[in-house]
Amino acid sequence: MDLERRVKRRHFLVLLFMTLVWAGLLVRLWWIQLWASHRFSKHGIDLVKNAVKQRQQSIVLNSGRGDILDRNGYPFTGEEQLALLLFPLARSSLQDNGVWKRLAEIVQVPKTMLTDVMTKAKAPIMLRQTDGRLVPLSERQADQVNALGIPGVLALKVTERYRTDEVAKHVIGYIHRNPDLVRKLYPDEWAEGKMNADSTVGASGLERSFDRFLQGVEPSVLSYYVDGEGKPLKGLDIRYTRQENEYYPLSLVTTLDADLQRRLERAADSAGMQEGAIVVLDAEHADVLAMVSRPQYDQTKVDVQQGAWRNRAVKQYTPGSVFKTVVATAALAEGLVSPTERFVCRGSYGKYGFSCWKRDGHGALTMEEAFAQSCNITFAEIAKRIGGDKLEDYARRLGLSSPVGHVTPHLFKLDGFRQMDGEEQGRVFAESVSRQDEGVLIQTAIGQRDVRITPLQAANLMVTILRGGQPGQVRLVSEIAYRNGQTFYRFPEHRLPESGIDYVTAKKMRRLLRLVVTEGTGRLLLQAPWPVAGKSGTAQTGAGDGSNHLWFVGYTPVDTPRYAIAVVAANQPAGESTKAMEIFRRAVEAIAEWQAQPSPLRAGSFPE
Repeated sequence: MDLERRVKRRHFLVLLFMTLVWAGLLVRLWWIQLWASHRFSKHGIDLVKNAVKQRQQSIVLNSGRGDILDRNGYPFTGEEQLALLLFPLARSSLQDNGVWKRLAEIVQVPKTMLTDVMTKAKAPIMLRQTDGRLVPLSERQADQVNALGIPGVLALKVTERYRTDEVAKHVIGYIHRNPDLVRKLYPDEWAEGKMNADSTVGASGLERSFDRFLQGVEPSVLSYYVDGEGKPLKGLDIRYTRQENEYYPLSLVTTLDADLQRRLERAADSAGMQEGAIVVLDAEHADVLAMVSRPQYDQTKVDVQQGAWRNRAVKQYTPGSVFKTVVATAALAEGLVSPTERFVCRGSYGKYGFSCWKRDGHGALTMEEAFAQSCNITFAEIAKRIGGDKLEDYARRLGLSSPVGHVTPHLFKLDGFRQMDGEEQGRVFAESVSRQDEGVLIQTAIGQRDVRITPLQAANLMVTILRGGQPGQVRLVSEIAYRNGQTFYRFPEHRLPESGIDYVTAKKMRRLLRLVVTEGTGRLLLQAPWPVAGKSGTAQTGAGDGSNHLWFVGYTPVDTPRYAIAVVAANQPAGESTKAMEIFRRAVEAIAEWQAQPSPLRAGSFPE
């Protein structure tokens, strides 16, 4: 009996073990088939979705992401239009010459163009012209295309986020897929499965700084399900997913004017600007009306690592004599010099190898004449009176030592929210350099050595002077809006925390800036359609090839200033000296032409 019980017990244990093993295998199979397929690896790969994709040909009709608009409602990020959609599965009908000939007649393109495109297509595409733009279709053409009933050929409304001929690309930026960045920026959404490896995030510009707000609803997608031979699966052949929401996605309303932006980009290109920037600010509110950066780039082919998107308008450059504006301001505000005090320039300082740009010197001249003529020797002497610490202090007061783009201390879940992506802060001295060193100080006085400012800061410097010495932050986005047009959040005007300068000094500086154009280095701008005031600058790049950064920073019209403008033509060859002024003149012409056109809003009339 004992033996029999032991045998039965052994059999029971063996069966129990086998049952547990079998149950474990079933659980493992369930996990692999139904759970792990949706949660595979640290990259968030969904095996079920990927399996479906192998039998799915899809094209995105709308990204579902929020739009970026100009101040009048013009969409920088595309608008809805009818387009011809071609799926690879349509190749099976190419032998029907009659129907494809009719299709070519309807969309008004050569039949060979259609057949060539279809033969090469590896994924669904939208039919494009040779310049990259979509082939436009009317409602009538779309109806005729769809009436043909060609499987895999449809005419539908699509929204391309980036158009090849669009402007303000550096300001808008671009989006891309980056699973590691998605997981870092949106850990909660990643954990909940709301975002995955296929999700896109902003990589630069407004797309990046406002990414959390532009993340919208699921994209609108058109899909065909096909068999192993690429033919439509009956009953599952086509599927259209589209999200409808009254409030989302949110949109950005920028302070830019698309018409002015387009005019200024044409002006930059016609003047041959290869590298540099133009910034135009509304002189009353310090809002960006236009921001041009060159070289241009393609938002659909950009390489993040190469930094091709760099917005030169918010990047540091050596300012050269533009910085004499700070030196003059400090000297006048501290009472260390009067505009009529006389100095003598003999062309050479006598040591440090320091000299004036005018080899034989300017001779005897007043301080205001020295500013107009951009005399290096005079400003070296003035800087010694001011001292390095005080000079740095006035640069800070005028907003040249910190970012000037709009900052919101607390914006929902974001602290210290900055509108300007990649904005650099500027500086006067390097950290390890002595402010008391005479050689350092006189080089600093003419905007060389360690001095760096951005074109945005330079334009804002003019606004500060026009405001009577009070520096403010620069807005690029005025509000975030719901899809139905209601305001989600409006960005108020903010002043910079710096103390600024007094009104009397600001008024004196306006006179000096005008003298630069009427009697000094900016006389070329007497040809501008409106009276101009400002300061020129030529800064050595230190590249060893004699190249320079050329500047002109100013405002117009002089009597009733409405626009503050900064132009930098970077890395110009030796011997070129007027490029920035020529671009500035063309910019004023473009603004004058734009101003003459009827528009619901103009600078100075922004809604509060």
